Amino acid sequence: MVRTNISLKSVRKIIRLSATNIVLIGFMGSGKSAVGRLLAKSKQNFFLDTDAMIESAEGKSIPKIFEEDGEEYFRSLEESVVSWLINNVNDAVISTGGGMLVYCEKLKEVGKIVYLKVPFETIMSRMDKNELKKRPLFNDLEKARVLYDERNSVYEKRADIIISADASIEVVFSRLRDAVA
Repeated sequence: MVRTNISLKSVRKIIRLSATNIVLIGFMGSGKSAVGRLLAKSKQNFFLDTDAMIESAEGKSIPKIFEEDGEEYFRSLEESVVSWLINNVNDAVISTGGGMLVYCEKLKEVGKIVYLKVPFETIMSRMDKNELKKRPLFNDLEKARVLYDERNSVYEKRADIIISADASIEVVFSRLRDAVA
């Protein structure tokens, strides 16, 4: 009989390689949560939203976290979520915050990265005034545009799959489902 010493960490890594999460990235308002829920339901997988996880853990909204604790603290929370996902989640559809991939390089370890690419103008047309208030980085639209341009190039470089998401939720869902099938 041959015995091997395989650590629990190694076993988890093997399991992660055999079961792939779908990680949705994109700028705020690109439809990650809406399309992610549809994909998870169609695959009979769990859907996780990293922003909702952070809000639940902190007991306050993302804008409140930014206001009271600052962006640096928020980014540290995102890193904690990514570490947890790496070690604990398989076969899920995960919607990330707009900056998570930019600030958390370990996100690639969570699963297949899918970029929902939407023009800035389309994002703006999708949001009403109430929605804009919920998103602290949209307080200055000029800065938001610069941020969009910066993040767009990072998203494109780090994504495994890029999907044009400048369409209805149903069309984007269909494109996504076909791309990850």
